[in-house]
Amino acid sequence: MTSKKRAPVFPLPLERLAPLPRRLVIAPGGAATAPLPRVAASHATRPVLRPQRPLQHAAESALRRDEPTGLGLDSHGVRLRMIERLRRDGLRHEAVLSAMASVPRHRFVDSALATQAYEDTSLPLGHGQTISKPSVVARMVELLFEGSNARASGSLGRVLEIGTGCGYQAAVLAQLSRQVLSVERIKPLHERARMHLASLREHRIRLVYGDGRRGHAPNAPYDSIIAAAGGDELPPAWFDQLAEGGRLVAPRLDAKSGAQSLVVVDRTAGGFVQTLCETVLFVPLKSGLD
Repeated sequence: MTSKKRAPVFPLPLERLAPLPRRLVIAPGGAATAPLPRVAASHATRPVLRPQRPLQHAAESALRRDEPTGLGLDSHGVRLRMIERLRRDGLRHEAVLSAMASVPRHRFVDSALATQAYEDTSLPLGHGQTISKPSVVARMVELLFEGSNARASGSLGRVLEIGTGCGYQAAVLAQLSRQVLSVERIKPLHERARMHLASLREHRIRLVYGDGRRGHAPNAPYDSIIAAAGGDELPPAWFDQLAEGGRLVAPRLDAKSGAQSLVVVDRTAGGFVQTLCETVLFVPLKSGLD
């Protein structure tokens, strides 16, 4: 009588398992450790390890930041309180105040500083640059509106901005003009401004990576020119690119006192008229690309 072969019972005892190919592993100290099994895998089945995103996305990842939320910063009332403070400080041009109220300043600053976005203070942008105080932005834009062409048309017309920075002032200017051409010499700031303004879908602004001291001759003349940096003198290119009836507002360093003041330049049929205004503090005007 023959007995039937019994089916294997699982789990199998260890002694019945077929041995695996083995290799010797040498520990850092030189002693042999327990050998590890060699596991074969084909290129077709081996998983692709991606510990980080592809290299071409590195710049995009570096620029992308999470927008602050949960702070009430998107509330129109927060910006209106800033506007009321500017009005109490003597700013009277309603179109300028309306433009300031329409631009979300907190989107243009570092998320760690977002809670200070609507205070009347300048904030660091990195690379030795700052975003100007709301009162300074409003005052300089208000001065532009007092130029002949702006008064006649109710618009700043074609605007040249020197020093884009984070893009905030360009966004304000765009509410009040036909077109804004903004020049920035620091490439990371130029790219950051492009990202900020793209999120607002603002199509009246053209950003240029270039030397602001040279202005931007291809689009000249400009009805309004505004600069966010100051030197000992105003570059000749700015005078050349200012339209007749146009106005230039920029900080300039007084060599005698060592203080910066806003200077207003009007181009008339008879030449240029310069007027010195209040004291300010801006970053130095530099030439070349950084």
